[in-house]
Amino acid sequence: MSLTASSRPALAEEVTAKLRQMIQTGEWPLQERIPAEPELMAGLGVSRGTLREAIKALAHSGMLEVRRGDGTYVRATSELSGAARRMYKDHTEEHILEVRVGLDTQAARLAARNATEADIIAMRALLAAREKAWTAGDYATWARADWEFHEAVAQASGNPLLHELYTSFGGVFHSDLVRQQRRPGFEGLPVAGHGELLDAIEAHDETAAVESVQRNLNSCAEWLREWLPE
Repeated sequence: MSLTASSRPALAEEVTAKLRQMIQTGEWPLQERIPAEPELMAGLGVSRGTLREAIKALAHSGMLEVRRGDGTYVRATSELSGAARRMYKDHTEEHILEVRVGLDTQAARLAARNATEADIIAMRALLAAREKAWTAGDYATWARADWEFHEAVAQASGNPLLHELYTSFGGVFHSDLVRQQRRPGFEGLPVAGHGELLDAIEAHDETAAVESVQRNLNSCAEWLREWLPE
């Protein structure tokens, strides 16, 4: 049976919701290419036109990126993250760091209050992976582990909205770390904001956790100012 004009948009919205769920559940990982059109059409039982409407909607929201001749890639895990990713392109590293001060500080405070033993174990594993990667010169893995540690702190805060806002920094934060690593004299294993922070979270010491974050971000700000053009 052919679709009417009124039913087609409803079906496209349904398919959009299914694709969004695949992204949010991790079935389609961040930065990876999604299956080709024929496979998706067969799996979802929809026409090429309906599928393209759904992909276009998620590309407009920033969750997907369509690369002509290459395929479609996952760029964000939510509309909020996608919008933030586009917005960050219009702001400086200083602006982004200033916003992180607020988010990191509150994430650290709440994590010191709410983190579970499982959270602590997971964060220690990330710091161990971060140190191993830096020592081995595997800077892409180092940057990813560093970011995942900070994201884990936000998740341990127990505030899902704060966590979602924080994850919107993912792509920007990761690329900035890799770029900074190439600059002479960069310290890839600072204790402030990492080891010290985790110790404070494990001790449920909110004040110490916040102070550790502030030391780390102040150091980042000083480093950034050294490399800004006059």
